[in-house]
Amino acid sequence: MEKFMKKEEILKIIHLARKDSVVRKSLVPLLCETLDLRENPFHPLVFINGCPCIGKNVYIGIFSEINARKIRVKIGDNCDIASFVSINAADSYKRCIGLSREIERREIVLGNSVFVGSHSFIGGGNRIGHHSVVGAGTILINGGDIPPYSLIIGNPAVVKKGYFKKSLRNKI
Repeated sequence: MEKFMKKEEILKIIHLARKDSVVRKSLVPLLCETLDLRENPFHPLVFINGCPCIGKNVYIGIFSEINARKIRVKIGDNCDIASFVSINAADSYKRCIGLSREIERREIVLGNSVFVGSHSFIGGGNRIGHHSVVGAGTILINGGDIPPYSLIIGNPAVVKKGYFKKSLRNKI
């Protein structure tokens, strides 16, 4: 039987990696290989499945997921996706309960300059217009086409159309 490392041993290695760049450079690829993580330009602990189209100057926070397997997911330029966000174009509940043999997949599009707050979920079939904000903790399922400058908040999500466009007019 294989011997497992104790928690204290693992923490010691992590602490050493924080201080020693040589250890860090060898530990991160090993961690990615062990956990079957793909390299990406964001962070080793950003999970990307499939081939999403991700624009320029996009930030994706740690422990976020983008599932674009077998479907189009497009994220525009200058988007900011916080940590612990799930953008998942696949929905398997119908397959699990016997209503379908296939996983349902619907595309997701985020326009340019969209902010997605921490701990949010964006499911398939959503198109979020440019300069929109998805508030922290929002669950967006079947939102359809959301116009630009919208504020999307809550569970279930509520869309306040043109919210930021009005704010910009008042600011000028």
